[in-house]
Amino acid sequence: MSGEGPALVCLPGGPTDSAYLGDLGGLSARRQLIRLDLRGTGRSATPEDTASYRCDRLIDDVEALRDHLGLARIDLLAHCAGANLATLYASRHPERIGKLVLVTPSVRAVGLAITGELRREAAQLRKDEPWFPAAFAALETITQGKATDADWQAIAPFSYGRWDKTAQAHQAAGDERMNMEVVAAFGAEGAFDPDATRSALTRFAAPVLVLAGEVDPGAPPRTMAEFAALFPNAELIVQPAAGHHPWLDDADRFVSAIATFLDG
Repeated sequence: MSGEGPALVCLPGGPTDSAYLGDLGGLSARRQLIRLDLRGTGRSATPEDTASYRCDRLIDDVEALRDHLGLARIDLLAHCAGANLATLYASRHPERIGKLVLVTPSVRAVGLAITGELRREAAQLRKDEPWFPAAFAALETITQGKATDADWQAIAPFSYGRWDKTAQAHQAAGDERMNMEVVAAFGAEGAFDPDATRSALTRFAAPVLVLAGEVDPGAPPRTMAEFAALFPNAELIVQPAAGHHPWLDDADRFVSAIATFLDG
């Protein structure tokens, strides 16, 4: 928990612990950030039954946090894979959310497909970068279903608008925290029912902001527009020159967009 202002519950991606979110580019100056470490990550306990890592089984954890905070409704921000959990929470407890922010979200919970062509389209925007040839070759291998660990490492620069020392340190720290057992269990069979979730979202009336990065192959803007269209009251913002972690690429622009939405 950090910062000042109205509470904003933050769900990390990965799934991993929430430390990589930091203060979300300075958003803590506008909101009290309450970052949830998911089961088995960060400061959260490791359950005896690791099947409880599954995304749909974490909905009750978010609800328990809301109850613990004594809030009738929460403003909720989720990044990447955390958006799957936020979406499931919204479909089950729509009355408990004031506003919902989805930052470069995963779309597994709603069953949208991100084609290799869309990923290439976003990646090609970085063609003048010195690391591009190796990273793009690795991306092609991944889209063909032939990925190795080295390929996943090679595409890391695509996740950042600038592949500088800050981005490299952020990526390295994230790699160290990743627990692949948690990752595998999070999306295990039965975690998602896209048809049911999409149907529920048509009745979700709270304001939603989907924030995409212009150069993010992981959550391409065109797919993010499809995601936003699933909600009755959603807007899409595409942050220029941003990757998968837009608060690192242009903190001022990111904070301004989020704060304007939450305060509006």
